[in-house]
Amino acid sequence: MVRHCPALFISAPASNHGKTTVTAALARHHRNLGRKVVVFKTGPDFLDPMILQRASGGVVHQLDLWLAGEAACRQLLYAAAGEADLILIEGVMGLFDGAPCSADVAERFGVPVLAVIDATGLAQTIGAIAAGLAGYRPTVTLAGVLANAVASDRHEEMLMQGMPAAIRYLGGVRRNALFALPRQHLGLLPADAVSDLDARLDALAACIAPLAVAALPAKVAFTRADCALPASLLQGVRIGVARDAAFSFLYPANLALLEAMGATLHFFSPLADATLPEVDSMYLPGGFPELHLAALQNNQAMHAALRAHVAADKPLFAECGGLLYLLESLTDKAGQPGAMTALLPGSAQMQSKLQGLGYQSAAMPGGVLRAHTFHYSHISMRLTPAASGERLFNTSAGEAIYQVGRLTATYLHCYFPSNPVAAARLFLS
Repeated sequence: MVRHCPALFISAPASNHGKTTVTAALARHHRNLGRKVVVFKTGPDFLDPMILQRASGGVVHQLDLWLAGEAACRQLLYAAAGEADLILIEGVMGLFDGAPCSADVAERFGVPVLAVIDATGLAQTIGAIAAGLAGYRPTVTLAGVLANAVASDRHEEMLMQGMPAAIRYLGGVRRNALFALPRQHLGLLPADAVSDLDARLDALAACIAPLAVAALPAKVAFTRADCALPASLLQGVRIGVARDAAFSFLYPANLALLEAMGATLHFFSPLADATLPEVDSMYLPGGFPELHLAALQNNQAMHAALRAHVAADKPLFAECGGLLYLLESLTDKAGQPGAMTALLPGSAQMQSKLQGLGYQSAAMPGGVLRAHTFHYSHISMRLTPAASGERLFNTSAGEAIYQVGRLTATYLHCYFPSNPVAAARLFLS
């Protein structure tokens, strides 16, 4: 079966050219016109999808050929084509960076690429960059180029002078501090932390509306994939899921899978709640505990509730920020420590440089889950790991996986649909 829907893949020569800004602008523009926009993010990112979800008004799924696999990605696109007036896909890093890369996704599903190029310090040479992107892999279709951070009318004239006749120039977004989405150490600020985000998105939409890029792109044919429905392995299981400003790194596909396997999800806040919901298992995802040390430290009632949950031999799975919350203490970059739950014998210190990055396979009790790591903290742990992740691209040691009774914790962000059986085992008593 085939469904057709206008679609565009937004990429760039490298990171920090404005992919998220442009994708969000297009999503908000078409949403303001009353269109149903479905946005995807290539790669394992959590922060960009938060911005894109606010811009589009809908859930933003990861479209990752390694984490999810081609069949699952194909089915996500096919489902979106059945409900959307427009599909937008934001790439990761540069168009050809990584393996698999953004170009692999665009080529695999036949989606034309919009190249967003930051024009700061550029004039006619933008044409050479565009020509390189267009010709590097002829099987990838370049829909055109959008110049970002254009300084003036004269600047745009020079940019247009350099564009090859065979490549469409789809407009330029003017340099404006309002268009720069705020950042912090992990990347963009979470959507909920940007108080004027909607005003910024509406300004971006208004800026992009007159440009040629704002027209609906050509329709793309999306085919159905045969994906088996997950077994009801978690029927009747109640899972508590931490979700607040400190713990927000949740793949929508993870939550959807848990529910598809029969689980009931109960969300709670380690920042604000004094008690846990009545649950059988617990899921502590990643996020920003280092930015909320005082609130997490002072909520001693939540510490006690989590200790009681673990003492009752109930399953608890923690990822990255969730792992940090289970330690004895966490110290931020300014040297300020905060007492955590002390469910694991160790401490962590935020660092100025990246400490872990990349895809890994995680050997969990029920099987191997595909995962990704990205963190700026370093742990000193008085506990031998039960297993370690296996890196996709080299043989150096992967992230530790700790187990104490039914508690499992790791820096790795696991993608549950990569192995539903292994994911279910993390939450089964």
